[in-house]
Amino acid sequence: MVAGTLAFLFGIVLLQLQVELPAAIWLTGLLPLLLLPWLLPPRWRRGVQPVMLAVAGFLWAWFSAAAVLQHYLPSTLEGEDMVLEGVIVSLPETDAQRARFLFDITRLHHRGEPIPSPGRVRLAWYRPYPHLEAGQRWRLQARLKRPHGMVNPGTFDYEGWLFQQRIRATGYVRPGADTVLLSTDSNTAPLQRLRQRLHEQLRTLTGEHPLGGLVAALALGERQGVERGQWQLLRATGTNHLVAISGLHIGIVAGLVFFLTRRFWPWPEHLPAPKAAALAALLAAALYAALAGFSIPTQRALIMVAVAMLALLGQRALRPARVLSLALLVVLILDPLAVLSPGFWLSFGAVAVILYGMGGRLAASGWWWRWGRVQVLVALGLAPLLSLWFQQVPLISPLANLLAVPWVSLLVVPLVLLATVLATLLPVPAAWLLQLALLALDVLWWWLEFCAGLLPADWSVLAAAPWTMLPAVLGLIWLLAPRGWPARWLGLVWLLPMLLARPAGPAPGQAWVTLLDVGQGLAVLVRTAGHTLLYDTGPGYGSGTDAGEMVIVPVLRHYGLRRIDTLILSHGDSDHAGGAAAVFEGLEVGRFVSSAAVPLPWREHEPCHSGQRWQWDGVSFELLYPPPQGGHGSKGNDSSCVLRIVAGGRAVLLSGDIEAAAERELLARVPQQLAADVLVAPHHGSKTSSTAPFVTAVAARHVLFSIGYRNRYGFPHPAVAARYRAAGSELHDTAAQGAITVRLGGQGVVLESYRQQARRYWYSD
Repeated sequence: MVAGTLAFLFGIVLLQLQVELPAAIWLTGLLPLLLLPWLLPPRWRRGVQPVMLAVAGFLWAWFSAAAVLQHYLPSTLEGEDMVLEGVIVSLPETDAQRARFLFDITRLHHRGEPIPSPGRVRLAWYRPYPHLEAGQRWRLQARLKRPHGMVNPGTFDYEGWLFQQRIRATGYVRPGADTVLLSTDSNTAPLQRLRQRLHEQLRTLTGEHPLGGLVAALALGERQGVERGQWQLLRATGTNHLVAISGLHIGIVAGLVFFLTRRFWPWPEHLPAPKAAALAALLAAALYAALAGFSIPTQRALIMVAVAMLALLGQRALRPARVLSLALLVVLILDPLAVLSPGFWLSFGAVAVILYGMGGRLAASGWWWRWGRVQVLVALGLAPLLSLWFQQVPLISPLANLLAVPWVSLLVVPLVLLATVLATLLPVPAAWLLQLALLALDVLWWWLEFCAGLLPADWSVLAAAPWTMLPAVLGLIWLLAPRGWPARWLGLVWLLPMLLARPAGPAPGQAWVTLLDVGQGLAVLVRTAGHTLLYDTGPGYGSGTDAGEMVIVPVLRHYGLRRIDTLILSHGDSDHAGGAAAVFEGLEVGRFVSSAAVPLPWREHEPCHSGQRWQWDGVSFELLYPPPQGGHGSKGNDSSCVLRIVAGGRAVLLSGDIEAAAERELLARVPQQLAADVLVAPHHGSKTSSTAPFVTAVAARHVLFSIGYRNRYGFPHPAVAARYRAAGSELHDTAAQGAITVRLGGQGVVLESYRQQARRYWYSD
């Protein structure tokens, strides 16, 4: 059972690693392999079953992926006004600017003509917006675009998440006569409607308490009310799993209901108490999983509870490993795309580590010793996955979870769930219970803050290379083997590749310049053999996040960098400085240079001006603009710091947002120093920049545009793009290519597109 399930999982994962979805005609060659067990002699069948199951997993994943990809929005309709009819199928997420929700389209029209529906889309409705509820049927005027996300090393794969969630377009609602509420049908999305009603009641009952968002997260799995600072503390202590409705919570609820029902069951003559308790526990687990929206961890836990309870009802004993493998198999059959979610691996991985680390051992002395061992096992077992996806392994996690897990599971969760059940019928007792739950959360928060203060704030680690996962898993299996296993310390040797392997970096005399994909903004990472420079920090995204938090800090952690030797803010516009706060918070910053004429809120800076030069590791840096006394146009965009980098006789020019006036002044002052092999285009390719004399003077072989996908400004302007092409330049942009790395020195100039390097079959062209 276990080997067959792992083979099925292997086939599914193999499909998800494909750059392009295989054509259907090629898959026909795999079909005969499904018949191998019946075509071979009986003594060989057992040996080929894993091959058959791996092929079955690959084909099942292919059919699921093809079913999602067949629904799409034609590229010719992107950005066009369309009329959508459909149903809201999620709880709307609201903030100060907008509401966001999932919308299942049933009818789609463009200029009066029906268009095939892409299916499920994710919409934003900017203020003012009406009261939105799950289950409402709307006719909306909206603009859509195909799934697209920023693609950078070590960052969240938004396109992959959209694909895994079956979301085939994103967009926003436009005001107009075609936007009409058609109906509110109680039979449409009934579960989501119930969850929204309970969510609103819980928000009302918790009032303005700062931890009120945690209550909704524990009751319903809705985490939109958890504040950014609270998430940071939860991640730092490794307790963020407690906020989601995890398998642990499902198991605790099922266990409590089982114990209480068995103890107080009043009709044993009709149904034995153990069987009644099993049915009650299964029902409680199903209801709690439904409240959580049947997320992957709750699916796994519910299936495991169901298998265990059904085995009890049938009076059969099942090994825990068999129960876990059966749960894994059912989840994979229901949703083979679940493997794209880190939560899938963390959820099943945690249980597998506990079963392996605690099974086959002699009874340890003391409950606290066994419980503490569980926390250490989970921390060690999940460390490779956390390093791979998040570049973060909270070292204080075992201690924090030692008290936090039983406190939340045995005290907070029962109080919250009982209050949720009573919220509609008996709001006053529900409010009392919630006050007790909030008091318990206050105590928990004190404990987490205490634990977070025991270790340095910098607990990030180098991102693990994917190839190091296999030796790391083998090392953990060896290290966590039962006492008496020979030379368990050798497991540490297998962990060394994960701990010591570092991403490739520039050699002395080389510079690697990466234009990060930050949407409509600018951030450039420059690495030499021993130093790091960051030029601008990208935009804020209007939903409490910014490029510093979402892109820059994860990218630097991916490369194993914790320090920026020099940070240059070319000027103060929000699309260039929006991520600065997160950069200063998450990384050590040495020299800070900017053209801003006023003090900046993050730290005192030194002014950038022409004539500043320095060398790192055989690479030359020079600021060409603005002049020390200020130029003729050195205000706003035209105050941008212009930086020239030379390595191996090749040059890159970073020009910020300079416009025509600053370009003329540069041509007058330093015309010979403008020549560059690679130019990051001024002002994202605006028509107010890249004048013909400037383009001629730079004579760049490659011109890079940092732009957002289908940005509202239309950057780069067609006339500007034509001007560069006429000068013989090759054009590249982050919207199409993701992060673009330019390698200077060594072999001259080499450009790499990260979207191409990391490409998967669900990426848009």
